[in-house]
Amino acid sequence: MTSRRTCISVLVGVAATVVLIDRLTKAWAVDVMLPRLQAGGAGPIDVIGSWIRFTYTENTGAAFSLGTGYTWIFSIIAVVVAVVIVRTSRQLGSLGWSIAFGGLLGGLLGNLIDRLTREPSPGMGSVVDFIAFPNFPVFNVADMSIVGSAALMVFLSIRGIDLKGRAATA
Repeated sequence: MTSRRTCISVLVGVAATVVLIDRLTKAWAVDVMLPRLQAGGAGPIDVIGSWIRFTYTENTGAAFSLGTGYTWIFSIIAVVVAVVIVRTSRQLGSLGWSIAFGGLLGGLLGNLIDRLTREPSPGMGSVVDFIAFPNFPVFNVADMSIVGSAALMVFLSIRGIDLKGRAATA
């Protein structure tokens, strides 16, 4: 079991790192990829052949563009989840759960910042997505962090590790 202070520091550090990387990469996508799209003819940037490409799109829905048109609902859900994570952080004694919650918090804050600051209005803004795999929706660093955190949470749950860092007893 790790100290509560260490766990909260890890959670905050992971969340801040995710938000910083997400903001920097989205700013790059807006500065580099959007002008390419607006100029017409300039397609995606191939990073690893056609396996990984950088392109530009705006998503008004949730993951995989589900719920397009309900952006304000996702903004409210993000705020509620952030509050739940902050309240739950007082119980943490596990570095694994601290990393998972930090990644989830950073990812949802990264996308929430887009929803609050981008057109057309606060709470209704589009999320910038720019990473593309073949036959897969375009996504961003915040989305990767959310999915990675969810996978880590499933792993910790399967292993029987609770929020305090204790293994489940038989």
